[in-house]
Amino acid sequence: MATNNSRPSKAERTASAREKAAQMRAAQEAAAKRKSLFVKLGVLGAVILVIALVVTLIVQNNDTKVADAGAVPAGGNAAGGILVTSPTTVADKTVENVDITKLQTPSEVPAKPEMRDLTVGKKGEPVNITMVVDANCVHCADFEATYGKQINDWLAAGDVTVEYRNVGYLDGGSATNFSSRAANALACVANDTPKAYMPFVTALWGHYQQGEMKNAQLAEMAIVNGASKDVTSCIDKGEFRSFVQYTTQVAKYDGVAGTPTIVVQGKVVDLASQDFPTTVEAAIKANKK
Repeated sequence: MATNNSRPSKAERTASAREKAAQMRAAQEAAAKRKSLFVKLGVLGAVILVIALVVTLIVQNNDTKVADAGAVPAGGNAAGGILVTSPTTVADKTVENVDITKLQTPSEVPAKPEMRDLTVGKKGEPVNITMVVDANCVHCADFEATYGKQINDWLAAGDVTVEYRNVGYLDGGSATNFSSRAANALACVANDTPKAYMPFVTALWGHYQQGEMKNAQLAEMAIVNGASKDVTSCIDKGEFRSFVQYTTQVAKYDGVAGTPTIVVQGKVVDLASQDFPTTVEAAIKANKK
């Protein structure tokens, strides 16, 4: 009886093995592509999540509610300035409280700074320098690095008084409102230990290249430069944040478009065309005649 041999030939078995191997490779390649896609989507999702968190953090911090009214630090005035009268002293404050809701909105903001309540030293008195500055401003840091020692020398000689109007112009670019927090720290130091104010000014802007600081770091810097440990609570609580908010709004209403804006004896100094020390020395000489 004849039998029917149905076993595949060697050639057929080889072809079948090749086909299965090709199918396996195709399946592996497809799986690898799916895995790569999932990884890319995962990374993209993580990046999007991080961006969303950063944006949320910035919005939340910059939307921090600050009271409309608040206390004024030692040396403070109705324009939001802190008047330094020597390397170790500040003036008596001229008001006890400020309220941003009581500021009159100008019908039109001046194109050039027209700053209110500027101090002008009379004959025989120290020349006044008023500065609108932001702790997060690179140009302010450069100004302090260039002229800080000279300003302290003028103060020590009794030749000038210096009014600092510390603003929070650059909070919009900070996730932690550093400009306003640092300005609050400056007010805290002036109120707590006036003799530490100028050393803290030097240290604060001298730290610019190292980036923003937390409140604890600001407090540590203040204490290292002579403030008492009590300054820590003031900085943490933002005791003078309302004052800073007020100072910032006053500067905007007065047409101060950028920092630093420097005024000597009531006149804005054009730092691009005027030499700052020469301008101050001329004013000092004129007041001594």
